[in-house]
Amino acid sequence: MKKISFYVCSAALLLAACNNTENTPKETTASDSTTSSTEKKAWIAVDSATEMKAWMDYSTPGSAHAMLAKDDGEWIGQNTMWMSKDAPPATSTSTMTNKMILGGRYQMGTYKGDFMGMPFEGMSIGGYDNHLKKFFSTWFDNMGTGMMKMEGTWDSTTNAITYYGTMVSPSNGMECEMKEIFTFMDANTAKMEMFGPDSKTGEQYKTMEILLTRKNKK
Repeated sequence: MKKISFYVCSAALLLAACNNTENTPKETTASDSTTSSTEKKAWIAVDSATEMKAWMDYSTPGSAHAMLAKDDGEWIGQNTMWMSKDAPPATSTSTMTNKMILGGRYQMGTYKGDFMGMPFEGMSIGGYDNHLKKFFSTWFDNMGTGMMKMEGTWDSTTNAITYYGTMVSPSNGMECEMKEIFTFMDANTAKMEMFGPDSKTGEQYKTMEILLTRKNKK
């Protein structure tokens, strides 16, 4: 149960695919927005002792956070990307540095590489939500001004976390669905696979694979 978020160039890659999809954005009616804004659950009152315990449980790092901490350090990425479903792969290298922050509650990752000959930099902040019982990751980079967020669950049978999320294409306002499978191969190697929409059909395909190797092996 651990996570290294490594999306180098994924934002730009998926954005290119989203911009070329032939689907049209879903129309939002006034009734839709009214319904979503008015459907609110009634507030549930709790006593102070219950509230204090709930916040303590929510804010205390656990075993999932300890596993994240094991991935602190420097990593080297061997990247393979496909700009479309039938396109030949393009390869590059990148670096990643992970560091636990805020008392071991979150993990910050910084990334450097290149995308089509241009310098690429990105940052992620991820963690494990004690209440939702899910891993999550947020992503920012120098090829946009927005944010991506993904949530995932651990599968002990495959030793992997599968994440799902979306990103918005600024050209047409459409949300593109994303999927990431992060497999922990051993203490010093891992594999990230990213899936996104094909530019012609909209069908999901593997857009990227990154093989990560710890710089200073344990």
